[in-house]
Amino acid sequence: MNKEAFFKITYGLYIVSSAYEGRRSAYVANTVFQVTASPAKFAISCSKDNFTNDIIGNSGVFAFSIFNEKYKDEIMSRFGYHSSRDTDKFEGLNFILGKTNVPIVIEDSVAWFECRVVQHIDLGTHIMYIGELIDNAILDADARPLTYDYYHKIKRGLAPKNAPTFMEKEDKKSSKEAGIHICDVCGYEYDPQLGDPDNGIPPGTPFEELPDDWTCPTCGAEKEFFSKG
Repeated sequence: MNKEAFFKITYGLYIVSSAYEGRRSAYVANTVFQVTASPAKFAISCSKDNFTNDIIGNSGVFAFSIFNEKYKDEIMSRFGYHSSRDTDKFEGLNFILGKTNVPIVIEDSVAWFECRVVQHIDLGTHIMYIGELIDNAILDADARPLTYDYYHKIKRGLAPKNAPTFMEKEDKKSSKEAGIHICDVCGYEYDPQLGDPDNGIPPGTPFEELPDDWTCPTCGAEKEFFSKG
């Protein structure tokens, strides 16, 4: 099996959100797609391990916001690598409430859609929810939506463990020889040849010479959470 072939399938990146009895929840998803036009219906895939799965199952509503390509790393970290079971991901964040009182993330987002669940399918590890569109809006018509390809190649991010596209990393001797360090939290690879220009780290900077306050661009983990590849 060639794992690289999986990365050729195109995806967007989204924040899927819901609420039930005062509990708000959300997660980062790449499996969101339109399945019908009239009425407009959308499908999402949610891991059974995600707290949001319970929230959507009970509330029967969900929303999804389309990531802006110029998103802040903190937003990806908050929604992609933490659990809503023990933290309020919306605290201090710019969001609105939809017609069904579902929380909708508008920060670092291009557009959003609010849906009511009309069908669900058990896929084993995940539940596919199909929702009929209730409302939507464009937030930034000029912004570029974030794609999984851009996230993977440019930001060098990996799918969270509960994502449908998650794959275990393979140990490679060449990675150690190249001085690559891997984030134990999210799997981000720091390559000294590439550096981290978005955060002021020029190419050619060894991991050992990174500032003490440097953190993982994907999930915000500190240097102590990195292991040599």
